[in-house]
Amino acid sequence: MIEPPVDFTAATRRSIRGLKIAYSPDLDVFPVDGKVAATVRRAVQAFEEAGAHVEEVKLGIVRSQRELSDVWSRLYMLLNLQAIENMKRDGIDLFGEHRDDFPPEYMDWVEKTNRMSGLDFFRDQAVRSEIYDAFQNVLERFDLLVTPTVACPPVDNASDGNTAGPKSINGVEIDPLIGWALTYFVNFTGHPAASIPAGLSDGLPVGMQIIGRRNADFDVLAASAAFERLRPWQDNYRICRERPLRAAPLSDLIR
Repeated sequence: MIEPPVDFTAATRRSIRGLKIAYSPDLDVFPVDGKVAATVRRAVQAFEEAGAHVEEVKLGIVRSQRELSDVWSRLYMLLNLQAIENMKRDGIDLFGEHRDDFPPEYMDWVEKTNRMSGLDFFRDQAVRSEIYDAFQNVLERFDLLVTPTVACPPVDNASDGNTAGPKSINGVEIDPLIGWALTYFVNFTGHPAASIPAGLSDGLPVGMQIIGRRNADFDVLAASAAFERLRPWQDNYRICRERPLRAAPLSDLIR
């Protein structure tokens, strides 16, 4: 637990001089678009300007990103199914009354997860522990771990609410629903994390993920604020401010 008192506002004014920051361009297993990777690599240099030590690392993750995204989807769906069962008990039958409102990909995972055995669940938990251990091994030696937030440039929002990313990056097949997000590893581990604007690539925003040690939220906030002081990004909000209130491709939204 976090021992009180913790002044999170004060953390944003704290220096990060002397912090040791691990930089992983791909969490070992993600294919990352070259422009995204280059933007984040440049952004990481700001931490050194602030007096931190940055070192590129390997985490030792050996399972494929596709296997890991499937594990996450199963574990996440178990939580969904539990919530839906609780709602049904209280008289709200989502799958009975609103089944057609769910995307087909969601229902596909419902079917897969319903076929899981207890042993399947414990196998997935063992995989989750592997990712936790990999993060812990790095964060025993470093104060923070920095990665891209997502592995591809921004994708168009789907009009049906079922937004999907690319099916492959750099020729490597990924799950279009989750396989391009480097953030779900933190769902496995429970470490505090923030996604901050790393810069623009072809006029589109690129995110950088800052991950801290367990319960060290103040380190994540301090690093996020230090980066913003050195690489102010508030002007980039004009992309949203000037966005027309109509359906349009991303290329139109940045003109």
